[in-house]
Amino acid sequence: MRCPYCNSTDSRVTDSRPDTEDAIIRRRRVCNQCGAKFTTVERVQMRDLLIRKNTGKIEQFDRDKLRRSIKLACRNREVSDEQIEKLVTSIHRRLETETTDDSISSSVVGQMVSDSLLNLDPIAFIRFVSVYRKFSKISDFKKIINQIPEMADDDMAQACHLPQTSLF
Repeated sequence: MRCPYCNSTDSRVTDSRPDTEDAIIRRRRVCNQCGAKFTTVERVQMRDLLIRKNTGKIEQFDRDKLRRSIKLACRNREVSDEQIEKLVTSIHRRLETETTDDSISSSVVGQMVSDSLLNLDPIAFIRFVSVYRKFSKISDFKKIINQIPEMADDDMAQACHLPQTSLF
């Protein structure tokens, strides 16, 4: 492992800790060259995932990009970093195990994120879908809000500080 401070490849592990689900291991390291301490994260990777964009471009699956998108949708919501990490891990595992194609359509990933966010936080779901589907009109929002199950109505009304009456 290369030291992020001096680029030396000579480091030693001082501590290893699995996460709560044993999906990743965090290793605390010390560089033998400069003495700097840093942490590495190790996780099982079943295969390389390629994402096929709508433009036809193919990219490597980027777990951090997925996390940033979900985190942005959940901003200022009562969703913890741990919940976001579990969501990212769940989607990543599903992509590795449930898909057999060489490349996966970005729309498949977007749908997985949408479905997961709908169950986690309906407001985060609306935020994500509005960007993912490139909403350009108020009617786009109305359509998607009307498709959300009624169980989420209380959460949405509370989040918007609105009375529980129909706005549309």
